[in-house]
Amino acid sequence: MADFLVVGLGNPGREYGDTRHNFGFLVLDKLAQGMRVIFRHRSLLEAEVGVGEVSSHAVVLAKPLTYMNLSGHAVAVLARFYQLREPSQVIVVHDDLDIPLGRMKIKSGGGSGGHKGVQSVIESLGTTGFLRIRMGIGLEERPIDVIDYVLTPFAVEDQDAVQRTLSEASKAVQMIIQEGPEQAMNFFHCLKS
Repeated sequence: MADFLVVGLGNPGREYGDTRHNFGFLVLDKLAQGMRVIFRHRSLLEAEVGVGEVSSHAVVLAKPLTYMNLSGHAVAVLARFYQLREPSQVIVVHDDLDIPLGRMKIKSGGGSGGHKGVQSVIESLGTTGFLRIRMGIGLEERPIDVIDYVLTPFAVEDQDAVQRTLSEASKAVQMIIQEGPEQAMNFFHCLKS
């Protein structure tokens, strides 16, 4: 049993490690480091899983071993295994092309916004009621080839914004667990959109 499941969305494999689409995995790595949690490969749960605690709450950190577009299957398996009863106990951390790089938003419910990993989670859980932490990877102008853009590493000049967003997202997860999503949204000046 767990109080919260925090899932970072991304693609498994070294070749995807530092790509924009793996922003969710990068946040989970930052969280695990701060919580002193070690990920273990759990093939039955279709994820790398680490278990820790935030303010007396049992927290499971997970990085699905499925590819991004099939992430929902692993999330559903994890939610059942850890006996999560409410969608609000699931926090999904992912990249978002509609948010500028260096910004982050917290969202509760709503559609996928065209993000196929989030759509997979919605379909597999049968609800939109889970929480999302959306990290911006967007540009002022949309790239011509979106798939190519999201699967390339962050540029050197983006690293300050990336590191700042990783820290903020990690703090946001902890604040959601400690104080609730509304307080976290207000603190980080985020909108439910």
